[in-house]
Amino acid sequence: MAYEKLLEPIKVGPRTLQNRFFIQAMETNMEDPTGNPSENTTNRYIDLAQGEAGLITLEAISVTRESRARDNQLMIMPQNLKPLTAFMDKVHAANPKSVVVFQLTHSGELSEPAFSRRVTPNPLPGYGGELLSEEDVDHIMDEFVTSAKIAYDCGADGIDLKLCHGYLGSQMIRPHNDRNWKYGGSWENRTRFPYELMERIRKEIPDENFLIGSKISAWEGFPGGFGTEGPHSPVMDLTEPIALIKGLEERGASYIVQSAGSPGITVSLTQCDKHVPYFSYLHQYWAKEFRKALKPETVVIGSNFSPFGDGNNGLCAVTPEESNLLDYGEWCINDGVCDMIALGRQSLADPYLPKKVREGKIDDIHFCKLCDLCLELLIQQSPVGCVVNNKFAAECLVKTRAEKGKLKVFHT
Repeated sequence: MAYEKLLEPIKVGPRTLQNRFFIQAMETNMEDPTGNPSENTTNRYIDLAQGEAGLITLEAISVTRESRARDNQLMIMPQNLKPLTAFMDKVHAANPKSVVVFQLTHSGELSEPAFSRRVTPNPLPGYGGELLSEEDVDHIMDEFVTSAKIAYDCGADGIDLKLCHGYLGSQMIRPHNDRNWKYGGSWENRTRFPYELMERIRKEIPDENFLIGSKISAWEGFPGGFGTEGPHSPVMDLTEPIALIKGLEERGASYIVQSAGSPGITVSLTQCDKHVPYFSYLHQYWAKEFRKALKPETVVIGSNFSPFGDGNNGLCAVTPEESNLLDYGEWCINDGVCDMIALGRQSLADPYLPKKVREGKIDDIHFCKLCDLCLELLIQQSPVGCVVNNKFAAECLVKTRAEKGKLKVFHT
């Protein structure tokens, strides 16, 4: 199969991307002590650029050092401007056609208390954290705007405002944030954080070539999570997610990345594991609902395609020829499910997949095995990579287990 749709160019805002492959923001926890890109990080994104993905997201880069989930997390503050500029120069030089956006984040209640400040708009059971004041949130929003300007100045092609996976952006908008304050309770108050940020960033950076988008968890899958019918209900209701993406579109978002879940609570929703590969089908449902709600020119990027792999994925009632990543991804675009397909764990397994598809070297692709050892490394605060295909990552796993013991992930 030629995979014409996957290889077809697509416009995002005024930019034309070389194909329909999108690289998810996969944290690798390899930065230097000041949050600048390490040599290993730089090499990863050079590989992704040379691998010819249409759109690449830089892993979650924190707007503050005060509250962060990873010990060695990328930072985007004024002191990081020069190193980030050097980083982007190298990535763009590796492939001038590469388009790279930065996923801006604040960890909120997922911040690790061992080395940072855990804060929250309204504590979830089992998490806690210092209650954010309105002044705190105003300051955090200022940090987001400053970081977006740094992204623009260092040569990034845009930003992804992270409103997913249980981090601060999703904490602010979920029904559980039912405090009676400026940023909570009513839908109008809960959307003040994302909507005002989008407006302020676009006003500060009027260059239309600078893309602005957002990654959204359509349903977090627990009581009061985003995409539920109320602060005490786990029942799915897409009314607010659909309203959110339409509001972001009205304020200048040119793309939306569909996702789901909160990894610390409902990780199998966020990245389906080999025991429940059919959860991936839920993501295509959410992506299609997003696609139907938005204007044709707003690009919708669908998630959780890595579990489909080479077709030997445990899915029943379907043939491997129909259910492998490439054929199924082609079908999804043809059928209007989404406009681009996202590669997360698969991008760790083989950053050169898009190029290999273009060259017809399908048999050379290293498909993700869904071993989720990369997730084990992330949880253990170790450098992250594909343990199956990357010698450095395999050595990190051995060292991590020797120092911290084996971590049980999912059902393995």
